[in-house]
Amino acid sequence: EVHLVESGGGLVQAGGSLRLSCAASGFTSGDYAIGWFRQAPGKEREGVSCISSSDSTTYYTDSVKGRFAISFDNAKNTVYLQMNSLKSEDTAVYYCAEVGLVTPNKCFWDIDYWGKGTLVAVSS
Repeated sequence: EVHLVESGGGLVQAGGSLRLSCAASGFTSGDYAIGWFRQAPGKEREGVSCISSSDSTTYYTDSVKGRFAISFDNAKNTVYLQMNSLKSEDTAVYYCAEVGLVTPNKCFWDIDYWGKGTLVAVSS
């Protein structure tokens, strides 16, 4: 069974940085994709970024382009989300999930497994 465990959240001032980690286990194939989505209080879930393990294709939603960077450490089966220039509107619980196909323009959020989330709070 697939397990995903997020870590790295916390409280940071606007303009600061955080790096989230998603430790993945249980995949029977080395070809899979991981995405980060977030949910703020009272708001709908929002897809943030995705990455494919096979060719490292990445996707970013417009609001984080140029500020966030997703990466894959195959040796550790861990996906990182480096978040820079954080804004108050980035405040949310961030979840990582197994997703479907990843292209530079779209991430297919066909989610079967996701973690428990990690809270990111950005103070203005």
